[in-house]
Amino acid sequence: MAHGTMTEFGYPDTVIADYTHWTVQRRPRQATLGALVLIAKAEATAFAQLPDAAFAEAATVVRAIERALTDALAYDKINYLMLMMKDPHVHYHVLPRYAQTRVFDEISCSDPGWPGPPDLAHSVELPAVTTDRLHARLVAAWPD
Repeated sequence: MAHGTMTEFGYPDTVIADYTHWTVQRRPRQATLGALVLIAKAEATAFAQLPDAAFAEAATVVRAIERALTDALAYDKINYLMLMMKDPHVHYHVLPRYAQTRVFDEISCSDPGWPGPPDLAHSVELPAVTTDRLHARLVAAWPD
């Protein structure tokens, strides 16, 4: 069953990959190209409340995230931010970072915070067709 944080980030339409304890979703507001949200399925509102199995599975999920984003978008660095202020359930914003502007589907995508912290107020505006292509590229790059 999807909880509020999952639906806040567009579940089920934004799902890239689904696991027993985690879901990986495309972040609707692309602060950087390929931004994702790694969301715990548990109703936990504190990291320490997650079941041990979620911690164990996280290793597999993080490796898959980094492999898929490398293959799909060749990021320069990656940031994981656990903020949980507006959306209370355990989740990370996963932000691929880019030293230079990237072009995806003929759209220039910048990372204005580089090389410092990501600028979460910034959003790469993508038309629906480009969002669909980005989603498809990330799904296709996901390791089995």
